[in-house]
Formats: sequence, structure tokens, C-alpha cells
Amino acid sequence: MSTTQRRVPFAAERSAAERSAAVVNEEIRALWLRAGGTLSGEQRREYQRLVLEWSALSPHPTTQRGTQQGTKAA
Repeated sequence: MSTTQRRVPFAAERSAAERSAAVVNEEIRALWLRAGGTLSGEQRREYQRLVLEWSALSPHPTTQRGTQQGTKAA
């Protein structure tokens, strides 16, 4: 099996320390696919939990909002 087709274990099978933003993003995409584009109440709660986890794991830009690199804010 190639690494691009590797199945990601369910969230309960992995510790938070082992998870990456990419893994969580894959779980979000899988949730939407299983739901067929419409989330139930339980699925919506799972989606919210995953998005919060993904946000915490994702790198955040260090530039200030509204400024570009190499320019000063007004």
C-alpha cells in the first residue's frame, strides 16, 4: 500500500500529540463525505471539535493583520 493511500486511524486510536493538522484535515474531509454534505447535530459537534483541533495545530502567520512584509503599519 502506498503512503498516499494509507488509512488514518480514528481519532480515538491516536493521541493528540501524534496528530498533525493534515491528519485532522483529512478527518474533516472524511466527515463531510460520510455526511453527504449535510451534517446532523452530532456530526456538527464533531466537525466543530475537529476544526478547533485543526486550528490549534495549524501554523499561524506571524505578520500583523493589515500589513505586508517589508512595509510599516500606518
